[in-house]
Amino acid sequence: MFSHEEIKKRVAEYAADYVEAGMTIGIGTGSTVYWLLQELGKRVQQGLHFKAVPTSRQTQTLATELGISLVDLNNVDQLVLTLDGADEVAPGLQLIKGGGGALLQEKIVAAASRQLIILADESKMVNVLGRFPLPVEVIPFGWKQVQKKIIQQLGCQLVELREKNGETFVSDHGHYILDCHFSQITDTPELNEAIHNIPGVVETGLFPNMADIAVVGYADGRITTTTSTLP
Repeated sequence: MFSHEEIKKRVAEYAADYVEAGMTIGIGTGSTVYWLLQELGKRVQQGLHFKAVPTSRQTQTLATELGISLVDLNNVDQLVLTLDGADEVAPGLQLIKGGGGALLQEKIVAAASRQLIILADESKMVNVLGRFPLPVEVIPFGWKQVQKKIIQQLGCQLVELREKNGETFVSDHGHYILDCHFSQITDTPELNEAIHNIPGVVETGLFPNMADIAVVGYADGRITTTTSTLP
């Protein structure tokens, strides 16, 4: 049986095979993506040439250290694919992302890609989204008004302002994040739209109908690929 960290590493090594010479890709953020970057860094040293758009300062820093060539998204017409992790993956490849706080850039990069490939271990697979609190990125001005509306208008049980090391967490773009405990999210596109309609919301961690493939690792060593059923 493989440990949690070993599963992530194996999934990352498997998913690295999607990256081919000459591609311009997006690279996400998170613990599984850490291992992906390590593997891609090795392949760069072995002669693989590609360019990547990072989704966070964290990814940008590590990719640079590993010799991966980076490019600004504004200088790219379209990305061939994006490789990223997720906090929850439900049937139909509906996602919750943003546990690391990079949801805004992750969604922008995913939307600029022909394919979004999600790397996950079996613990991230759920029957319905909502066990993991839904991150919602908001501007600092009036964040309590957004918090109140998510509770009163959308029936959320608890909305917490994210903190890190005893201080309010601030995203790469200077925003706050509200972690919303919905318990169950049965209609991802509808909730995503409803939250976006609240003034002050920048982005949500819901990725409705955006993922194309999920590469999932299991403790017994299996790695499976699931493809979205959307046309």
